[in-house]
Amino acid sequence: MQRFSSCRGVAFEIKPHNDPFAVTTTAPSAADNKPTRAITKRFSRVFSWLQTMNPTFSGKIHPSLNKTVSRATSSHFCDLDFDEEPTDDDEDDAAADDDLEQGPADEPPSTEKETAALAPAASRRSQTPTKPKQPPPSSRLSVILLDQGMLTVYKRLFTVCLTLNIVALVLAATGNFPYARNRAALFSIANIFALTLCRSEAFLRIIFWLAVKILGRSFIPIPIKTAATSFLQSLGGIHSSCGVSSVCWLVYALFLTLQNRADTSSEIIAIASAILSLLGFSCLAAFPLVRHLHHNFFERVHRFTGWASLCLLWAFVTLTITYDSATKSYSNELGSKLIKHQEFWFTIGISILIIIPWLTVRRVPVKISSPSGHASLIKFEGGVKPGILGRISPSPLSEWHAFGIISDGKTEHMMLAGAVGDFTKSLVANPPTHLWVRNVHFSGLPYLTDMYNRVLLVATGSGICVFLSFLLQDCEAEVCVLWVTKGVEQNFGVEIAGMMMRSGDLEGEKTKRKKKKVIVHDTAVLGRPNVSRMSVEAAKDWGAEVVIVTSNPEGSRDVVEACKGAGIPAFGPIWDS
Repeated sequence: MQRFSSCRGVAFEIKPHNDPFAVTTTAPSAADNKPTRAITKRFSRVFSWLQTMNPTFSGKIHPSLNKTVSRATSSHFCDLDFDEEPTDDDEDDAAADDDLEQGPADEPPSTEKETAALAPAASRRSQTPTKPKQPPPSSRLSVILLDQGMLTVYKRLFTVCLTLNIVALVLAATGNFPYARNRAALFSIANIFALTLCRSEAFLRIIFWLAVKILGRSFIPIPIKTAATSFLQSLGGIHSSCGVSSVCWLVYALFLTLQNRADTSSEIIAIASAILSLLGFSCLAAFPLVRHLHHNFFERVHRFTGWASLCLLWAFVTLTITYDSATKSYSNELGSKLIKHQEFWFTIGISILIIIPWLTVRRVPVKISSPSGHASLIKFEGGVKPGILGRISPSPLSEWHAFGIISDGKTEHMMLAGAVGDFTKSLVANPPTHLWVRNVHFSGLPYLTDMYNRVLLVATGSGICVFLSFLLQDCEAEVCVLWVTKGVEQNFGVEIAGMMMRSGDLEGEKTKRKKKKVIVHDTAVLGRPNVSRMSVEAAKDWGAEVVIVTSNPEGSRDVVEACKGAGIPAFGPIWDS
């Protein structure tokens, strides 16, 4: 294994291919069948083999060799299959190489394998290699919903929250919970407030900050930290469960109202029915199959039905509180009655949580460059802390896209957007001069890195962008970054490659252990690795307390399962995280 240091002493490793003469299982393209391509690939593997055999062999890679081996494909940044029309997902920063996790890494060469590899060319050509059958690739939806397990923290939170609501609803219907029976609409509004709170980026920014400040101490046991990380990552389970529960409570409230129709007005019944229809439609649009296949449709339905429901909720609360069943009329004492009811204050809270993000929306100038035809680098003014994500949009009422933020914390920050959908492709083909942004950035899973002492950060493809800030800025945790990608300079540009090289190997104040380390595996030169096995080995070598991975759904799942199987806590992007 060749090891060298940059100008600032960063620990930097390039791991050679295990079998320099192995034939990759990926089907070659037409261009790869040309004699020049075959010779170049063979020289690449011989180069890696010489590095392994002779530690004094030069560790520098000639740029032209890297360019020749790299295939021109957009899969470096996309976690979708090529036979599907790609769409912009809500988390574009998690895009990565599809061809990295599709098969196991080559086995270390044995004596027999080396003998066969060094046999004369004619005898090798006469042999017909048998290609092992690969299992059919799992669909992205099945990986997201099924392969991540049936007892995930997300699904447990969903089940617990829904069970509590159903139990309370049954008790109310059987007369054993009179308060809930008389205030069924209040329980529906309270669930709406809870689901809004779980999605409030400003509120979650505070919660994540408190978690790092309180639990990020060395004497806090690791199980407590990992439990908090699992909970914060899976708050979407509470969000979706409260959405279903609010519909159930509203159905029950409407049923009771219709039973006592003489005590209410037709306007209240009509508004309650409209709210119920909108909430039900929003829940159906958020169903995983619909959300996966028609993400933009889901996002717009969720946004506009939410706004319409909030307006109708204000009308419902106002009419319900001021209606006098004895006189069949509405009272003029609106203010004095509203402040005495819990429904009013919950509605105030919902409104504030929804309005806050939109008060920070701005149209700002941007500088966009394309290191390759597969990605764009978007630059903004102002520094940002590590682990923070941001949203950008060409049309704020239509769509928003989230990306990891790269920043040195000083004068500017940037986003790396892989060209995988209509919006991200337009950034490459027709870069705009201005974009809409939300000035309140939100915290993601990487933000919790500083909760731990030593962390391994694993990224494939453009997933590296959310981790780069930890290398550019000082952080509490000692981090090791493992990046598996293809054609670093060709696809990501000289600037991103330079950031990796400039990351310092800093010494801790009270320890001589290195605080930062970088491992880059360029598949264009070193071949396709077993990312899961590499992650486990790197975590053990670094002494990591936890592993955080950003890859496509299948790759993240494999790394998380491998690390957990080795007794190392690991976290990666989950469905609806």
